Amino acid sequence: MRVMEAELVGLAASGATALMGLMVSDAWTTVRGRMSRFLSRSAEDDDESETVLDELEASRVELATARADGDDALAGDVEAQWRIRLRRLLAEDSGAAAELRALLDEVAPPREEGRYEVVHNEVSGGRQNVVVQGRDFSRLTFGGRDGLSTEPDPGER
Repeated sequence: MRVMEAELVGLAASGATALMGLMVSDAWTTVRGRMSRFLSRSAEDDDESETVLDELEASRVELATARADGDDALAGDVEAQWRIRLRRLLAEDSGAAAELRALLDEVAPPREEGRYEVVHNEVSGGRQNVVVQGRDFSRLTFGGRDGLSTEPDPGER
């Protein structure tokens, strides 16, 4: 794969991810028209633009329903659909990449620099202990029969 193609694939993926995030945010009402115009940039009539707007809205509803139902597969399918569509648009229109980058810079939520850190754990010695890393835990306690439990010990209730 050529470098330019890899860049376009990455940009399409970033665009689809940003699009999905925007669809389920308060910003969607202000962004949807711009996304529709971008996606229908090669359209020769206003009907195409309206069709794209309808497709975006249907995807937004589908994505919101999938997230509410915890259906990660369906949410992933919606994102994949737009990633493929963006990749095709970027491949067909040489000016689309610059426009998409500018649009994403303007409307996508800013990325938090330094948000992720690399953590390295090393376990040594004869005794092995449970190591738990993460950001959010729910109903996780230590000290159960096996040392780790999602339920409190009966005496702690």
